[in-house]
Amino acid sequence: MNLKPKKLDAYIAKKFLMTFFIALLLIVGIVIIFDISEKIDDFVSKEAPLKAIIFDYYLNFVPYFMNMFSPMFVFITVIFFTSRMAANSEIVAILSCGVSFHRMMVPYMFTATLIAILSLALNLWVIPNANGERHAFESVYTKTRTQTTNRNIHYQINPGQFVYVESFTKWNNTAYKFTLETLDGNEIVSKLTAESAVWDSTFGGWHLNRYFIREYTPGMLEDNVRSGQQLDTVINLTVTDFYRKQNTVQDLPYGELNDLIRTQKLRGDADVQFSLIEKHQRWALPFSAFILTLMGVALSSKKKRGGIGWNLAVGIGLSFTYILFLRFSQMFVYAGTLPPWIAMWLPNVVFAIIAGVLYKIAPK
Repeated sequence: MNLKPKKLDAYIAKKFLMTFFIALLLIVGIVIIFDISEKIDDFVSKEAPLKAIIFDYYLNFVPYFMNMFSPMFVFITVIFFTSRMAANSEIVAILSCGVSFHRMMVPYMFTATLIAILSLALNLWVIPNANGERHAFESVYTKTRTQTTNRNIHYQINPGQFVYVESFTKWNNTAYKFTLETLDGNEIVSKLTAESAVWDSTFGGWHLNRYFIREYTPGMLEDNVRSGQQLDTVINLTVTDFYRKQNTVQDLPYGELNDLIRTQKLRGDADVQFSLIEKHQRWALPFSAFILTLMGVALSSKKKRGGIGWNLAVGIGLSFTYILFLRFSQMFVYAGTLPPWIAMWLPNVVFAIIAGVLYKIAPK
């Protein structure tokens, strides 16, 4: 098979890219109009500046939306322009000139590679920063005030070192009923309790109020007890840990996301599931470009009685099915049925099998 670039490759790649970006502009424009109509009351009532609306919110919303629904855009794009080529008998002419169906797929997969690389770069570096600015805007201008108190917080901050906090209040950065336990194997070494712990950013530590420290000797034969009104301490726990939410992982660049996952695993933090889902989804989503391109060509390369409309209906249905499957697969992680990496790659595996079957029968 001759893989040397031809005019045919440039023709198909140009059609693919032009249709893809035109579809993006049209759909994003429609979504922005609907989003403005939904949030205009919040913008007006909270006096959001026009500059912040444009640059802090919508300029950061667009790449997030584009990447989230990129599988749908890719699939519909391939279905649309390939169906038009089939309706105009262009594909028949291409195959009649001695170009095999497999060779015709080369420019399709090359363009899908470009889109996948772009999507991956957005996922790993661009969108996390954009999400941070967008979420900051939403917290001020579009969302109601969330609760300011977290309750019953457990962390393993170091091997054998555990923190328990009955409640944490955000408005004064204070943890109440603070407990720090240190264990050696199965034996407790020391236990520090305090009525409250107040974060002090000047030295990056905590002011403990009315503290009580009990140090245990081997065999628990004799205890060393100390207490006092105030004690300053620095531990592997900062006020940022109490402010972290489930969607915080969307704001972290890839390196910081991996650091957070290591910390959460060490601490036994249940929210590590959200971090792992985010990590594997960032890699799995771009690869859908290859699978859905293959499936789209296989479905639309023949002229059908229903024409382009029928192909588009099928394409929209299947692309939405993929996105819903990707979201639904997260439930397997929360239920403990599947590890995050399997759950996030499962839609790609299932759709790859379907695409492989369709591609095998398409030339016939």
